[in-house]
Amino acid sequence: MARTQSPKKSSSKSKYRGSNSKIGGVLRLAFRIVKLAFIAFIGLSIFGVLLFRFVNPPFTWLMIQRGFEQKAAGKEWKIDKDWVDFEDIADPMKRAAVAAEDQTFLENHGFDFNAIQKAIQKNAKSKKLIGGSTITQQTAKNVFLYQWRSFIRKGLEAWFTVLIEICWSKKRVMEVYLNVIEMGDGIYGIQAASQAYFHKPASQLTNRQAAAIAVIFPSPLKWSATKPTKYLKHRQYLIRQNMRRLGPLEF
Repeated sequence: MARTQSPKKSSSKSKYRGSNSKIGGVLRLAFRIVKLAFIAFIGLSIFGVLLFRFVNPPFTWLMIQRGFEQKAAGKEWKIDKDWVDFEDIADPMKRAAVAAEDQTFLENHGFDFNAIQKAIQKNAKSKKLIGGSTITQQTAKNVFLYQWRSFIRKGLEAWFTVLIEICWSKKRVMEVYLNVIEMGDGIYGIQAASQAYFHKPASQLTNRQAAAIAVIFPSPLKWSATKPTKYLKHRQYLIRQNMRRLGPLEF
């Protein structure tokens, strides 16, 4: 005699299948959203890098962040910046930037693995974090990303560094870098810094003045180009020594 399935068992199985179907639908929708977001991010990041190859970045996220910090501290919103073309930046300033921040700038492809390895070794022995970023990495961070340290940000920084190295010339990287980085309280870019510290355009900076500005790049809110500490004076001397070793740079 054939056995028939009880209505209760059949009902419970259909509910189980329905529940699985709903979960599967949600997972497929979530995967589709993540996939579309990833494709959109890739497309927008490539578009942004290509755009800024020809168009000067009007602001950076750091400028906005610092502005809100100034307002929170009861100060006026201050963004002092004045874009200056590559040709109108004194050669000593370009050499000082390379000598201070990335001596293999013209040879590397966005990453200096020796510097990164040395930074990792030093950071393992010291509480004070030491960076091993190239000028291209710093440009990627300043133009496209936020400032807070995290593994996600470092990953994004690497992605934008690769894109910049593919799409921009070294000349363009240096031009953007020297025009957007923070060089004092509310001071961004070499033209504003040159006027603020030495009351002259960036095209007229001397070796000594260029080294004085380059030495404050790591901590522009703490250090001053015109009131250097003993440590900064020594660093300036080392930068000028490196500038002489570099000689003229061919972009």
